[in-house]
Parts: sequence; C-alpha cells; structure tokens
Amino acid sequence: MSTRLPAIERKEQLLDLALQVFATKGYHETSMTDIAELAGVTKPVVYQHFESKRALFLAIIDNVGKKMISEITQATSQAPDGKSKAEQGTIAFFRWVANDSNSFKFLYDSGTRNDPEFAEAVKQVTKSSADAIAPLIAIELDAAHLRTLAHGVVGASEGVARHLLATNPSFNPDLVGKQVADLLWAGLRGVGTD
Repeated sequence: MSTRLPAIERKEQLLDLALQVFATKGYHETSMTDIAELAGVTKPVVYQHFESKRALFLAIIDNVGKKMISEITQATSQAPDGKSKAEQGTIAFFRWVANDSNSFKFLYDSGTRNDPEFAEAVKQVTKSSADAIAPLIAIELDAAHLRTLAHGVVGASEGVARHLLATNPSFNPDLVGKQVADLLWAGLRGVGTD
C-alpha cells in the first residue's frame, strides 16, 4: 500500500498514473484495477476520486490539454514580437511532446476520437489551444480569421509531432520547433497582404 496522501495529491497521482496506463494500453484494455495497483491503492480509493473509468479518462483529457496550453502560454508570455512568439510557442509545444510523449499519444492516439464524448473533449482542447494561439498571431485580422489560422497552426504542429513520434522519437524539440516556426511564420507573414 502507498502512503496516505492528501486528496488533491492523490487525485493528481491517479491522473498521472492513469495517463501512463491509458497511453500504452488504450481505453478498453485498461481497468480501474490496473490503475489502483499501479498507484498502490485499492480500487475504492480510485472511485473516491473518479466515479467511473470514463470520468477518469475525461479528466485526463482536460488535465493534459491544460498542461499543454500552459506550457505554450508560459513560453510566449515574454516574447517581444510575433516571430518570437511563433518560435517560442512552437518550441514549447515540441518540448512538451518530446518530454511527455505519453500525454501527446493519450490526447491524439489513444482512441479518443473513436468515442463521441471523448472526441468532443479533445475537440474542446483543440479549440482552447487555438484560442490561446490566436492572440499570439501578430497580424491585423478579424477574430474569426485569426482563429482559423490558429487551428491551422495546431493542425500543422500535431501532424509534425505524429510523424516524429512514429519515425524519430528522440528528435531535437528545439530544432524541430524552430523549423516548424519558420514555416508557420513565413506563411503567416503572407496572410492578408494581397
């Protein structure tokens, strides 16, 4: 048995451990018993924090999304201009992918899109990501256009991350982040100029 933790710490521990299990085994192959055993607690302890496996899975989607957005927001908070914001934000995203590939895999590859409720939760994370990125795009455009471009940034970054994790899991996140930022910045600079 593990040591008795305060409720908030136990909940965070369960979220982190469940993420590991779901990222490797997927939703259907994971049981609450698997998570309880990994945490060194009984199954009722897990149910004290999450009413069901589905509720736990949804909580992880939300938690992972918030952590990813927080890292990008922190990285761009002191950037002086649009190009620096694009570069720092993209590097922060690829650092997150490199340092926490389980979170990326969980969010985008653990079957989240095969279930309507999970797909909706991931859609909300994507929307929140785009909402956080849109103000970083230093172009004079209307809000709807900026959100569309932000979704493009999210999609491009996700696509590159998928490719890298499949072909080169030990990639250099700073180098890749800079390369992707250069591409994005070159494209963004051309928007609205004709």
